[in-house]
Order: sequence, then structure tokens, then C-alpha cells
Amino acid sequence: MSVQAASPATHHKDHTGARIGMWLFLFTEILLFGGLFLLYSVYRSTFPEDFHYAATHLDTLVGTANTLILLTSSLTVVLAIAALRRNNRKLCTIMLSVTILAGLLFMVNKYFEWHHKFDIGLYPNSKELLRRAPGENLFYGLYFAMTGIHALHVIIGLGVLSVMLWIVAHKPKKTITVGPLQSDRLSLVEDQRGAVWTHEGEGEIAEAVVTLVYKSNEEINDDTWSKLENSGLYWHLVDVIWIFLFPLLYLIT
Repeated sequence: MSVQAASPATHHKDHTGARIGMWLFLFTEILLFGGLFLLYSVYRSTFPEDFHYAATHLDTLVGTANTLILLTSSLTVVLAIAALRRNNRKLCTIMLSVTILAGLLFMVNKYFEWHHKFDIGLYPNSKELLRRAPGENLFYGLYFAMTGIHALHVIIGLGVLSVMLWIVAHKPKKTITVGPLQSDRLSLVEDQRGAVWTHEGEGEIAEAVVTLVYKSNEEINDDTWSKLENSGLYWHLVDVIWIFLFPLLYLIT
């Protein structure tokens, strides 16, 4: 019985180019939020008292908790990348799972915070807010715009990290071809690789070509590591943006 490994098609991967492309994309994101930060600074300097009073209705405790959550998630995603570099799938899977759970917890806190603001009528164009000073309207308009765009980035980041978790947790599969087998009777047995066909007895010659698919124990390749590194860079951007949003919105009082 002969066993031949199928030769997969080789593709050239430019990991340096992918990393540079990711940094360029992050730069455009910084420009987006930089414009919002600049707009916020201009209106705050115009209506300092209104912005100060409007910020008193934000829950600083929730904002602080979300800051700690995102900082912790940045640490765990770094640990996940380091674990993958050492070919430790299990630790990488755990750290990615913790990162995703932290992001979900952040979104849960943000949901309840937004829900409370809608309950008390502090949202753009609400009757309660329209009765207040113009500066307060501007503050909450910017608050929902900036935190809303940031929340969208968190959701995208969670989706990307979930895909990477699936890739890391599922070991790659390898296809091999066994055959031809010459026998009058074929039987299927199991070994560590998966399904294996064996032949027994003597008699009329039969031929069969059997394809086996089993999980490979190959090490993590550079392509997987590069994808996780770029995903981690995106998640760090999400954290950095929040580090700027937190003092601008919650601590100006």
C-alpha cells in the first residue's frame, strides 16, 4: 500500500505588505476620529459651561469600568499573538476567547448606558434636550456620534477576532491519497490520523483509490500569525480611541 501526500498549491504571501496596508488603514481611522476630536474641542471651547454641565449626567463609574475592560482586552490579545507565535494553540484560543468576552462586556455596559440616556430623554432632538442650552444639545450629539462610531468599530473587531478564533481553534486538515489497494475484501479501521482502509485475504483482485482527510499537527504558519497580528492591531486602535473618548466625555467635570 502506498501513501502519497497531495501537493497543495503554493501561494506567495507578502506579510510585510499586509502589515503596511493595515497601518495605512489604521491611519485613515485616526484621521476620522481626529476630525471628530477637533470638532469636539472647538464646540467645547465655545460652550465650556454647557459641556461641563452636560457631562455630569454621564456615569463616570461605567466609563471607568469600560476603560479597564478594554485595557485588559488589549493585554489578552497581545498574549494570544505571543502564544500563537510559540505554536501554543490552546493558550491562544483561551486568550482570544477572553478578549472577545471583554469586548462583549463592553458593549453590554454601553447598551445599558445608552438605554438610560434614552429613558431620561437625553438624546439628539429629544423634547427634553431641546429645552436645554444649545451647548448641551451639541455635547450629546457628539457623545452619541463618537461613541456610536466607536461601538461600530468594536463590533467589527469582535467579528474579526471571532474569525481568528475559529481559524486557530480548528487545526488544518490534510488530504492524502491511499492506493491502489489490491484485495478481495476491504475493511475500514480507525487510527490517530482518521479513517484508514486495510485489505485482507486472497482472491479476486480489486482495486480502489481511497482519499483520507485528517487533522494535521503542523505548526502554525506565518500566514495565520500575520492575520492575527493585523487583527490585534485593529483591536488596539479600538482601545486607543476609547482612551481619548473617556477623558473628553466623562472627565471634563
